[in-house]
Amino acid sequence: MPKQSMNPLQVLLRVGAAAAVLSLAACASEERTPATAAVAVSHNAVDNAISAGAPELAPQEINAARDKMMRANQALAAKDYKLARELAVQAQADAKLAQSKAASAKATAAADALNQDLRVLRQEVDRANSQ
Repeated sequence: MPKQSMNPLQVLLRVGAAAAVLSLAACASEERTPATAAVAVSHNAVDNAISAGAPELAPQEINAARDKMMRANQALAAKDYKLARELAVQAQADAKLAQSKAASAKATAAADALNQDLRVLRQEVDRANSQ
């Protein structure tokens, strides 16, 4: 049986198709790693916000962060790495906002308590000076 030779155009098409398949596989791998890392970072950010008291002091923000983190995990499971990364970054931002609001609320409460203590102290000093 005679050996068939491919013309240069067929060779070029096959090489191009193989290169396209390889580059698509590489892109999928390149997207998965940053998406996985972003989801892990957002998980840590949510945990930190919860530890800072966000569920009580910034419930809307922490709930938004939890929701986006859950959706990022779902997108990661569905291999939609771009969406997973975007949602994870948004979840991280929401968690940081929640943590900041919680810290701000605690600082405000501490300042208010200090101001109240100062008022009481001034009243005591005024009372002692008026006698």
